[in-house]
Amino acid sequence: MINSRLKRVVVTGLGVVAPNATTVSDFYQALLSGTSGLRFDQQLADLNFGCQVSGTPQLTKKQIADNFTPLQLRGLKASGLVYGVIAGKDAFKDAGLEVAGKEETLEDFGIIMGTGQSGGEKFREAIHLIDDGRVRRLGSTSVIQTMTSGISAWLSGEIGAGNLVTSNSSACCTGTEAFIMGYERIAYGRAQQMLVGSTSDSGPYIWGGFDAMRILPTGYNDRPHLASRAFSNDAAGFVPGSGAGAMILEELESALNRGATIYGEVLGGSLNSGGHRGQGSMTAPNGDAVQKCIQQAIFNSDITSTEIDAINGHVTATGKDAYEIQNWVEGLELKNHFPYLNSYKSTIGHCLAAAGSIELVGAILQLKHQQIFANLNITELHKDIKAIYPNNKVPIKNVYTKIDVLIKASFGFGDINAAVVLKKWEN
Repeated sequence: MINSRLKRVVVTGLGVVAPNATTVSDFYQALLSGTSGLRFDQQLADLNFGCQVSGTPQLTKKQIADNFTPLQLRGLKASGLVYGVIAGKDAFKDAGLEVAGKEETLEDFGIIMGTGQSGGEKFREAIHLIDDGRVRRLGSTSVIQTMTSGISAWLSGEIGAGNLVTSNSSACCTGTEAFIMGYERIAYGRAQQMLVGSTSDSGPYIWGGFDAMRILPTGYNDRPHLASRAFSNDAAGFVPGSGAGAMILEELESALNRGATIYGEVLGGSLNSGGHRGQGSMTAPNGDAVQKCIQQAIFNSDITSTEIDAINGHVTATGKDAYEIQNWVEGLELKNHFPYLNSYKSTIGHCLAAAGSIELVGAILQLKHQQIFANLNITELHKDIKAIYPNNKVPIKNVYTKIDVLIKASFGFGDINAAVVLKKWEN
């Protein structure tokens, strides 16, 4: 791809609601200090889940009151909608943008905020009401809370977005995919600013299926902060999490003209699928497709793999961690130059549809502060990772280092892949 024909795109706003922090500044401090957002979940215990640990954001009453009116809060049960609205509005404010007037729209401003499933608790309430013949008690916001595009539609009304407003849904790739889709819309001149990201509900109705699949850890209910063990030889499954991440992407000239804070530049990305072929399936990745996605992202960014300083992986703390690292090594053809490699899942769990966007906020903070946040809960690096990747490049302490180029990837159920390349901003 000849990037000179594309408009340059930068990141000018961040917002996050994560299990370990619900503002960007607190999220940075939590990643820096290794603060865990994983807690014992009494509701999961009461429902006989094997895994009774979760990563649920701890919003304050003030945060909720600052972002929703009492009328809006009436009957509002879609936790993912709450997380996404707060993260999205925070990113918008962080970018220094102004809401449209009552009779106009922001024609060059669009929204792509994705989700995996919206309003599980609202669905449960609705099913009982309908089965009891009380359909008129559903309330006027049931549809908004349970439709996939509800989060983007809600934010559009708050902001006055006049460009593309939609929601994507691609399992654990959702957030990174939304980021790439927003980048492409600006790069091809179809928008000037895009609010992108993703959100995921909390609760047993979202997480129950994974517990039934027995891919969640069951031996750490009394030690929740140790339950997620990405990269470790004793990784026992991912801890379910939730929350939202949001970013403002902006055409470079627009950002410079208004004197915006620039967190980093987006060089390019790639989206693909393994088609459930080879080793791929509904729940397992096709390694060839993973490697091709990584390689295409590098090609689209007009760089070489030797220019990459850091990798923020998907790495969920399951038996597939080593296979992912193998695909990074082979996809980037790593021989002598090994970028730093990390994952945030040991402190926030796997936030499902919100994972990519929350982790992108973390990756952008790494670029801004020129540091690699530590990988926690590694008793011993997995033997198959140790055999192909230098131990010191999977750091267990924070590393202050020059990061010019970072690549972040997400991989999801359905054998789908997303990878995006970010660059440090230098004026």
